[in-house]
Amino acid sequence: MRHSVRIGPAGWSYKDWDGIVYPPSPGRRFDPLGYLAGYFDTIEVNSSFYRIPPPTHATSWVRRTAFNPEFRFTTKLFRGFTHEKSPEPGDVAAFRRFLDPLAAGGKLGAVLIQYPWSFKASPESLDRLAAVMDAFRDYPKAIEVRHSSFDTPEFLEMLEGKNATFVNIDQPLFSDSIKPGAHDVGPVGYVRLHGRNYQKWFAHEESWERYDYLYSPEELAPWMERTKKLSEKNDVYVITNNHFRGQAIVNAVELKRGLGLSSEAPPSLAEAYPERFGGGQS
Repeated sequence: MRHSVRIGPAGWSYKDWDGIVYPPSPGRRFDPLGYLAGYFDTIEVNSSFYRIPPPTHATSWVRRTAFNPEFRFTTKLFRGFTHEKSPEPGDVAAFRRFLDPLAAGGKLGAVLIQYPWSFKASPESLDRLAAVMDAFRDYPKAIEVRHSSFDTPEFLEMLEGKNATFVNIDQPLFSDSIKPGAHDVGPVGYVRLHGRNYQKWFAHEESWERYDYLYSPEELAPWMERTKKLSEKNDVYVITNNHFRGQAIVNAVELKRGLGLSSEAPPSLAEAYPERFGGGQS
């Protein structure tokens, strides 16, 4: 691999990770972000999708991961830009203020601009997307679309013209779902693995049900090859979003091992998933 490959989970604040990813009784001073930054070189911030964090949060995150010089955040764009008709006045400036400490601290890998499956290619939607990319032109951008109508050479050319990355995703494949690939458009490579929980993808009561899935080694193998291909051109970010009960951490460790990267696992993870770690850690 010519360029850096950073592999890590989406998010770090999950109560169901206690005793699985994190120690059972870590104590009041335990910092889950700092703990994970000791094992992984990237984490995707997903709290920024639900509300725009203040710059002080970003400043704190930079400080708490400073011990790992290779560590970079990716961060989801606020949902007002992607899942609602239009953002509120001031949202662009507020989100830029949040991003700037990450960028200034050398910790910003990409801004993830993620659209739902219901967002389909049309002149109107492409105009909306172009406006969002222009609003954040000063930052590395990664665009995730889930509908197959976007899987066209014309869309890839549009992203190239905006210096934006195409996000290659693994998701349950329905009739109009975008398929797995290795498009190397943009300033970085980006892969997101959402799991393949077909039954709960659309019909779920709790959001975590969608991401309750553990990839098998056989299912991960093609993504290792795609990641190698993407790394021939750019640095690559691989994000495991199948977060329920730490399954994202299991698969992130397995991906790192398969790609020959440092792959130590949190000790409690081996105890929770002995069938995947042989009852111990590397």
